[in-house]
Amino acid sequence: MNNTHHTPDPESLRDLAVSVAAEAGELAAEGQAGITVLDTKSSPTDVVTKMDRAAEELIRTRLLQERPDDAILGEEGGGAPGTSGVRWIVDPIDGTVNYLYGLPDWAVAIAAEVGGRVVAAAVAVPVRGEMFEAVLGAGAYRNREPLRAPAAVPLERALVATGFGYSARRREHQARVLLDVLPRIRDIRRDGSAAVDLTGLAVGRYNAYYERGLNLWDWAAPGLIAAEAGIRVGGPNGGPPSTDLVIAARPELYEDLEVLLAPLAADTDG
Repeated sequence: MNNTHHTPDPESLRDLAVSVAAEAGELAAEGQAGITVLDTKSSPTDVVTKMDRAAEELIRTRLLQERPDDAILGEEGGGAPGTSGVRWIVDPIDGTVNYLYGLPDWAVAIAAEVGGRVVAAAVAVPVRGEMFEAVLGAGAYRNREPLRAPAAVPLERALVATGFGYSARRREHQARVLLDVLPRIRDIRRDGSAAVDLTGLAVGRYNAYYERGLNLWDWAAPGLIAAEAGIRVGGPNGGPPSTDLVIAARPELYEDLEVLLAPLAADTDG
């Protein structure tokens, strides 16, 4: 058992995140075939599956077995207080609708936060056979290979990933924002998982990303991985990522995308 009252070693937190994300990802991948909708959250289009809860329960159990004094913030189970100074931020299945429809783009995301900063992260994308990991200041990796995001491209050549909220009003405004963004970029992609989108930036599947309405568990783990691969990850008005807006791209392209989005009120519901 680790002594949780000393400053934890970020590498050991990363190793734990990787092993737990891999196990939860395997459980969820095996269960994807026979999935049923259990209930809905904010609206009928926002589904929660039995597997979501089973995966979060597994993650919570494994983390607390190893580090019983840590806090946990999970999408499905809310928060558990801790005394160690370490908080785990967990999204058991990011991309639940993809998961429900048998699509490959969903992920298990686990981040470790110390003193309000994410210091270690793992994102498993089981159907793609990918494990992303990062330690603050020590780089990002996919399947143990170092990751460096490709160089920025001009805005008009940028493939930009985004996502849409669950409420009709928010979707309507996001569609209006998109009408102004589309003519200025190469194209848009909407893959349905913030974790897959942000880690995708790190490997060059997209050049940029923006989305309104994410929660901390959506960006904590993949945001560190993207940042460690050379991506700037931020929010409105030059600030940090927030529920209002997350923007991510190589720094030069980030600035151009930020300038494009600002007058469109992309960080509001219109």
